[in-house]
Amino acid sequence: MSNRKAVVSVVTIIMAVLGFATAQNTAETAGSGRKVVSRVAPIYPELARRMRLQGTVRVEAVVKPNGSVRTTRVLGGNPVLAEAATDAVSKWKFEAGPNETTEVVQLVFVPQ
Repeated sequence: MSNRKAVVSVVTIIMAVLGFATAQNTAETAGSGRKVVSRVAPIYPELARRMRLQGTVRVEAVVKPNGSVRTTRVLGGNPVLAEAATDAVSKWKFEAGPNETTEVVQLVFVPQ
């Protein structure tokens, strides 16, 4: 019986780890169209997971010439998902450019 408990524990841990990756992101950027060089996936909020929330959050990111994100602002989406989206986008890196630009990114959250 202890083997069965161990298997159940391992499966539960794997499902929990995979659950953190359930927030998908797509970089549909508007503005200058700077490409995303590196992305950080948003962490699906526990409250959203329990409520089985899903949806799209639109985030405006002001990108410095070196490609790092200076500021973010939520343009639309579920408030429960918004903080996770802005936290993730603030860690993204875009390709370098001559000027500061504003990019609009959509992040899609799907519970699994």
